[in-house]
Amino acid sequence: MILDIPDVLSAEQVAQARQQLESAQWIDGRATAGHQGARVKDNQQLPVDSPVARQVGEAIVKALRANPLFLSAALPLHILPPMFNRYSGGQTFGTHVDGSIRTIPGTGHRIRTDLSCTLFFAGPDEYDGGELIIEDTYGSKRVKLPAGHMVLYPATSLHQVTPVTRGARLCSFFWVQSMVRDDGRRSLLFDMDIAIQRLGAENATHPSVVQLTGVYHNLLRQWAEM
Repeated sequence: MILDIPDVLSAEQVAQARQQLESAQWIDGRATAGHQGARVKDNQQLPVDSPVARQVGEAIVKALRANPLFLSAALPLHILPPMFNRYSGGQTFGTHVDGSIRTIPGTGHRIRTDLSCTLFFAGPDEYDGGELIIEDTYGSKRVKLPAGHMVLYPATSLHQVTPVTRGARLCSFFWVQSMVRDDGRRSLLFDMDIAIQRLGAENATHPSVVQLTGVYHNLLRQWAEM
């Protein structure tokens, strides 16, 4: 499932974060790439121990934990602290797949990367190129969202960022370990949750609302890993 999540951050939050990010010290993005990724990666990143990355990342995680669409789609167990990258002057990231296990910086705790997230801080009109291309079962999806919006997609997907030929593409990227590791089951639960919410909005007292809610939670009870 590939899902666009609008307005994770408000315009005011985006503007404040951009001031902090643009004044931070950036490094070569290959410093955090694996063996395969380093060969096709050309961008800049904030160091994982950057105070700016930590502060803006905490604001992102706080916003996500209050976002019903994200919670319903991701069913998050752990969220890796957000990282930040910047592309300009033809920089790109060729086709690659994200690593399956990541270690939370400064800890020995490791998480499984079930879902990848990209949150945009620059609007589509601020740069040319820079589309995130995600390979899906039904073909390729090109993603270039407004500032403050985020795309959520399976970390198993092949993906790339096309060359940025004008301006700068500024994003946060990070991973989620879900309570439900299987993307098909997670998608089924998401569809059921949305349907229950719509049915409840039309007729909150209908007995099917309670019945379907019970089915949802019984499936989650069977599939969740804690």
